[in-house]
Amino acid sequence: MSSRIQKIRKSSGEPDEFETQVAQELVNLEVTSTELKGALRDLYITAAKEVDIGLSRKAIILYVPFKLLKAFHKIQQRLVRELEKKFSGRHVLIVAQRTILGKSFSRTTQGAASFRARSRTLTSVQEAILND
Repeated sequence: MSSRIQKIRKSSGEPDEFETQVAQELVNLEVTSTELKGALRDLYITAAKEVDIGLSRKAIILYVPFKLLKAFHKIQQRLVRELEKKFSGRHVLIVAQRTILGKSFSRTTQGAASFRARSRTLTSVQEAILND
C-alpha cells in the first residue's frame, strides 16, 4: 500500500480506485521490468483519468508534474507499451499538470515580481497541453 502512495501524489484529496490501480501497475512495472526499473524509481503521477474516445474505446490520461515531463518522455515509448498491455484495449497518454493563472493575478499582488508569466496564461497552457 505504501509503495502505491509513493507513485501518486495528489495535492488535494485521496486517490480514487482507478488512480490507485494505475499507481499499482507503475509499482509492478518498477519491480518486474529491468529496463524501466531505474527510470521509474523517482517518477510519480499526480492524477489519472479514463475517458471515452469512441463507441467502445477508452483512453487513460496520466497527469505528471511539469518538472518530471522530460523524464517521462525519455521512457514514454516503453512505458506506454507496457501500460497498454496491462490495460488491454485502452490507449495511454502522458500529459503535464500545468498551472493557469488568471488575469487578476498581477493586480492582486504587490511588487515587481508580481507579473503573470507568459507560460501560465490560458492560451499558452492549452497549446502546451496539445503539444504534449
